[in-house]
Amino acid sequence: MFFKRRPITKLAFEPPAPDPGRADLALVLIVRNEERHIGEWARFHRIAGAGHVVVYDNGCTDATIPRMKAELGDRLTVLPWNQKLKDAGSGREIHNQVLAYAHALRNFGGRFRWMACIDADEFLVPKGADSLTDALAHLGDVPSISLPWHNFGRNGHGIPPEGGVLANYTRRAADPMSGVRGVTNFKTIVDATRVTALKVHSYEIEGQGVTWNDRRERASLKGRFERSFYSADHLQLNHYYTRSEEELAAKIARGSNQTVAARRHAARVRRNVANIEAAEVEDRSALQFLERAGG
Repeated sequence: MFFKRRPITKLAFEPPAPDPGRADLALVLIVRNEERHIGEWARFHRIAGAGHVVVYDNGCTDATIPRMKAELGDRLTVLPWNQKLKDAGSGREIHNQVLAYAHALRNFGGRFRWMACIDADEFLVPKGADSLTDALAHLGDVPSISLPWHNFGRNGHGIPPEGGVLANYTRRAADPMSGVRGVTNFKTIVDATRVTALKVHSYEIEGQGVTWNDRRERASLKGRFERSFYSADHLQLNHYYTRSEEELAAKIARGSNQTVAARRHAARVRRNVANIEAAEVEDRSALQFLERAGG
């Protein structure tokens, strides 16, 4: 019975057909009350050249959506997504984030060359290139690239500092490929027209569990955790896991995006923070991009 009650975290579907002349990169995210930082997130990715943003509104009661609209204008599509669904037969919860991602890829993916499902605490940073699409241009017909988390901790901030996330959080975990569960992980940029199944952190391409790094090197989904797979030559995924201690405490209090015991969730998050902050290096890649882009 225990195994029957485990959440449904993987969904399969028939991919969309590619639209003629499709181009650009679309971002997908699910949000709930992110007004403090969402304007900075939207502005950064607008400057970085994201062609469109599809937002799943998981019950926002603050100014998250208006602030995104102010930054993105007609580049933004908003869908209501305030729900927790279960399979009626088994009672298993369907992971709401996975459901949103599957919906986005199936219904919007044909319009774009690339789609990336990320979170509001994650920034896609071009390394050297002037835009996200320029940073992806060398990949040719590669259908999927896995970008490892570069995790940023509290950076000594007890309360949210003035000046935003990027300027105030410039130290991250030294080893993105430490192998520590909950700290080493990936988000994936994909050609939605070739995706046949997905989880939050992994996608199957035409029925195969494969992916590539941004050097065009192929690996299995399991193999991408090998140190030799690591690459952030062209794109880097910055994950601002905690921000300040006050915001970290609020994150813990909100609970998991699945039905998980509060104590277990809190212990897991605190353990991840300790691992992130155990050894840190300075990383100003996001600020360097903004300087190049005149942002």
